[in-house]
Amino acid sequence: MTRSIKRIAIISIYLLILIAFLVFIYLKFQTKPSCFDGIQNQNEQGADCGGICAEQCALTAEKDLMVQKTGFVPSGVANNYDIYAVVSNPNQTLGSSKFNYQFTIKDAAGTIIATKNDTGFILSGETKYLVSSNQTMSDIPASVELSLSNPQWIEVNDLYEKPQLKIVYKNYKEITNGVGFSEATGLLKNESPLDFSLIKLEIILKDNQGQVIGLNSTQMGTVQAGENRDFRFFWPNKFPGTVANMEVQPEVNIFNSDAFVKKYFKPAKFQQH
Repeated sequence: MTRSIKRIAIISIYLLILIAFLVFIYLKFQTKPSCFDGIQNQNEQGADCGGICAEQCALTAEKDLMVQKTGFVPSGVANNYDIYAVVSNPNQTLGSSKFNYQFTIKDAAGTIIATKNDTGFILSGETKYLVSSNQTMSDIPASVELSLSNPQWIEVNDLYEKPQLKIVYKNYKEITNGVGFSEATGLLKNESPLDFSLIKLEIILKDNQGQVIGLNSTQMGTVQAGENRDFRFFWPNKFPGTVANMEVQPEVNIFNSDAFVKKYFKPAKFQQH
């Protein structure tokens, strides 16, 4: 009897050691719950959202992005057109670091003759042009529609300041001697305290009725704080209408600038580490 008890005791000890070892291995190598495991656990209200992961929930805006206007103009190349839209963000404390958009171009019969998909960004309270150049059409366009989807919102904090990109000089003229139809020139000044690696410029030409009759775009690389930079746009072919006004839209994607975003935007919880 004593020998049996000893045997049972020894077996029990070994079993306890084995169980303890297995528990240790499980606890050591199991995936700990987090706000990035794609599972609704802890006290989350959804997968990686709510509860202790409240800051990881995707922001939603009270107001949607709005399409103010759409249109098209001849690009100067046969069967090609420049298409555009005016988009506004009515949210004063939220900017969209990325949203999807689609241009749908139709002919006079309402038949779709071309589509163009792309992504964009927009600052808080901003109204801007979206331009897509040299789109080939299978027929003469009659209307342009724009659909917006999947905006990714970022909340701005009290230190947020929009890039101070100023057009301090601009001029448009037709070319009387030389190659081409017309050109637009000007001077951009970066009054922001930051250097930008890439700035995009959109040129919008309008007639005396305020209708868009010409579009163009270019990019500037590495514009330092306080720097003045000349720009020039060129139209090789004549386009309909008479230019009465020229707008210049400078833009920089601050959401892709680590220094700017960390300084002026509220970081997410994972970015603080």
